[in-house]
Amino acid sequence: MANPLKGLSPFQLLDLPPVWLLAFLGLGKAQVTLFPMGPSSGGVIGLLAGGLVGGGIILIVLAFLEFRKHSTTIVPHQEAEVLITSGVFKRTRNPIYLADLMLLAGFLLQWGAWLSLALVPILMWVLEKRFIVPEENRLRRKFRADFARYERKTRRWL
Repeated sequence: MANPLKGLSPFQLLDLPPVWLLAFLGLGKAQVTLFPMGPSSGGVIGLLAGGLVGGGIILIVLAFLEFRKHSTTIVPHQEAEVLITSGVFKRTRNPIYLADLMLLAGFLLQWGAWLSLALVPILMWVLEKRFIVPEENRLRRKFRADFARYERKTRRWL
């Protein structure tokens, strides 16, 4: 399999969703280190955190398998060869971005980074503006009627 990142500029390599997720996780870790607040995980909070992280990982794996099955790129800056509407993509148009939010929320809860939970909607906004809207515009141009049907049938997030 060819390197999916080949041909991306240095800026595009830094402007990938996992890099944004890691940056937001770093902010959350810094917050809990410098300004600890609230309980760390345990009991119900620990279960919720574990469920969010585990669910996020499962979503990423299921989405990745669909990308492999359909032989199209997973890289947001590249043109998709196929409009994927099967598997986890039947439930959400953006399972990996949803997983990123779940991972962020889960780790923040696990760490007890309560102040940093405000980062979850901020990351959601970044993902929509930087990746989802441009991706959907490319898909809309390339797959016209098929994407219009898919968009009507499947929600962006849940």
